[in-house]
Order: sequence, then C-alpha cells, then structure tokens
Amino acid sequence: MMIRTLVIAGALAGVLLPRAASAAGEEDLARAKVQSRAREAMIWAMPAVNFDLMVQAMQKVGGQENQIVYWSGFVDWKNQTLTPNPSTIYFMPFVDMAKVGPVVIEIPPAEGGSITGTITDAWQVAMEDVGPAGADKGKGGRYLILPPGYAKAPPRGFTVLRSQTNMAGGLFRSNVASGSEADIAKAVAYGRRIKLYPLSSAAKPPATAFIDALGAEFDSTIPYDVRFFRSLDRVVQREPWIERDKAMIDLLKSVGIKKGKAFQPDGATQTLLEQGARDAHVILDRGYEALFSPYYPGRQWALPLAPELTEGLADGFAKAGVYPVDTRGVFFSMAFSSVKHLGTGQFYLVALHDKDGRPFDGGSTYRLTVPAHAPVTLYWSVTVYDRATHALIRDQRWPGRGSNTPGLHSNPDGSVDLYFGPAAPAGKEANWTPTKPGSRWEVMMRFYGPQKPLFDKT
Repeated sequence: MMIRTLVIAGALAGVLLPRAASAAGEEDLARAKVQSRAREAMIWAMPAVNFDLMVQAMQKVGGQENQIVYWSGFVDWKNQTLTPNPSTIYFMPFVDMAKVGPVVIEIPPAEGGSITGTITDAWQVAMEDVGPAGADKGKGGRYLILPPGYAKAPPRGFTVLRSQTNMAGGLFRSNVASGSEADIAKAVAYGRRIKLYPLSSAAKPPATAFIDALGAEFDSTIPYDVRFFRSLDRVVQREPWIERDKAMIDLLKSVGIKKGKAFQPDGATQTLLEQGARDAHVILDRGYEALFSPYYPGRQWALPLAPELTEGLADGFAKAGVYPVDTRGVFFSMAFSSVKHLGTGQFYLVALHDKDGRPFDGGSTYRLTVPAHAPVTLYWSVTVYDRATHALIRDQRWPGRGSNTPGLHSNPDGSVDLYFGPAAPAGKEANWTPTKPGSRWEVMMRFYGPQKPLFDKT
C-alpha cells in the first residue's frame, strides 16, 4: 500500500509540475508583453508626447491653452526645450479647439520685421508655414485652424487649415537683425503683433494673452520613465484616434492606457513601463546615431531629417505604404515642430562627431571655420547641445554663436573661426562657445533665408 501511495503521489507531481511551470511562463510572457508594448508605444507616441510636454511646461510658467508663450530675449540654458535656437526670439501659440472651437492666428506683414515658422497639429504634422516663406508670402495673413470633423463652410479671407487633433500649435521665430539690445527689442515688439483668438470672436477679437518665459526654467526634455506614459494618457484622453494609428488602441490597453479610463498603473506595472522606456531610449539613441548620412562627402555634417519623414510631416503621411514611425520617434526625441516646405525659410545641419569620426568631448577644444559669404539672406547660427538630453548644456554662459552675435570677429578674408571647449582660447572669447568636461555634446548649424549654393553644395 505504501508503495502504491508513493507512486500515485509521484504521478500527481508529474501532472502538477508542468502546470506550475506553465503558469510561471505565462506570467513571464505577460510581463514581457507589457514591457515590449511600452517600448513600442514610446517610439510611436514621441511627437505627441513631445508636444504635450511643451504644453505642460507652458502651464508651469503661468500660461494656458489659447495663449502665446514667448521669450523677450535670446534664450539661455534655462530653456530646456529640445534643440532651441538661442539666436532668435521665440513665440509659441498653443490652442485647444475642444474649448473654444476654430481658432485664428494672425501673422503681421513683414514690415519692420518678419516671422519664420510653422503651424502644426498635436502630432507635429505641419499644416502650413507662415511669414515670407509661408502661405502669406510676407504680406501677413489670417490662418484659420479648424478642429477634427468641422463640417461648416469656413468663412472667406482666411488660409484654412484642417487639424486632425483638437490641439494645435506653432513654432514662430521673430527674426533678429543683430544681437544688439535695440534689435532684440524690435524683434520682440514685432512678434507681439501676432494675434490669437477664437473664430467666434473674429468680429471683435480680444487682446492676445502673451506669457513671457524669459528667465524661467522651461523644461520639455523627454522623460524616459513612467512620466512619459502619463503624458501619453493625456494625449489619448484629449485627442481623437487618427485612422492611421488605430492599430495602437489595443496595444495601449496592454499598458493601461484607454480612452475614458483613468491611468493608474500599480507598482509592478510601473516597473515594467520604466523598463520598456529604458529599452526605447537605447533604441532611439542608436537610431539617432545611425540616422544621419553626410550632406557633404567626407564630412560629418548631416541633415537631421530623413527624406521620407520630411515628406510625411509635410503631407500628413499621405503616401500609401509609407509610415516611418521609427525615424519619426528618433527625430522628435531631439527636436520640436516640423516644416511644411523645408529649405524655403530655414535649413539645418547637425554634427555629432569631429572630422575624424570621434564623438565631441566636452573636455577638448575644437575649431569650426564658417566661409565668407555664407549662403543666407538673414543669418546663420551654430549652437551646442547636451548629447544626452538634446537641450542646451546646463549652467553655461551662452550656448552658441551666430552671424548676428555682437562683437563676433571675422578673419581678413571674411570667414569666421568659431571655437568650442571648456575654456576660451586666448583672445577668442567673442567667437567661443563653452562646453562641459566629462560629457558629450552635439552641434547644429542653422541657415535662415538659405540660398541656392547651400542646396547645390557649391
């Protein structure tokens, strides 16, 4: 009898052990599913979360939707947005049409100043450029943004933009002739001529609310942790699903994000979300390094946009069979906004390595020579960013130099030598940008009013 009992117990153990192992395996698969879907959600949602982080940063400095945040001077390191230009005056309207219906943005004529910029939806798809390089061609214009599903016939006299999202925004630069106090004040005054108001108030527009963020810490860098998913949940609750993205509905449910439901991940889920975010960060960072192909043969300068992404952001990803989500995620992990017509009003080149292919080191000194007669009608600028965050390097005296920098020294032939490093070479401080030892950096060169030689590489 004892022998039989042991045999039966052994047989039962043989039945139960695989079930226990199977249950453990299912738990592992469930955890892996959350982590992997968190990773994919982060890459897919990067432009919308990037936009939401800007809105949140605006609110922290006292602004709100349907107002314009601006900087009344050149930005310094306290502007922790992604790759900002410290040689211009920024104006950024953020509108919420769910609250007020269609919204009008008025751009002034290019008389005594000019605006370069773009109006986008909340996924940062470009709806139209503004200013001399935009739809108004410098004559000034009224841009009417319509919310999703708006069925009424729009009134005449507007450039009509149909948004796929309830929120929309703009990245506008009031161009500066030089870095002098007088020219900066002039650019600020010109930018404050921009108007923002609901279409319902068009007959008698109220005064536009401007929020000055100069001197305040304005941080919209990407958080690679659970905060990203809280921001993504805000986007899902606020915005309609776009047809091209409906495959993400069930994927987001796996990480606890569902329209109409509170996002309340428990401790275990938060851990998995943060692991997924770290995975996504690694993938995006590697993609960033691989994204750029040299613009000039044998040089390190490269376009920060892949052609298929440039086209997709301009036409709303209208091309069948093309939806570069991975490339888009990489780009919006390091930049804000997009352009409808790249190369008409602005052009960008980025470098991550020196001429020998080595990463830029904050403890070393480098020189860049800008040729005489650079192919621009407005100005050029060169800015250094923290390689880890793609924001301005914290606690530095200034983040870059440009053709409109006061006191910039030129060589006898008209070229300009710029220096980058932890200390200025003797007598070169006017042309020097500080870097931080112990960290990597990257550099972006901007061309405003780019000319033909830049594109045909002559």
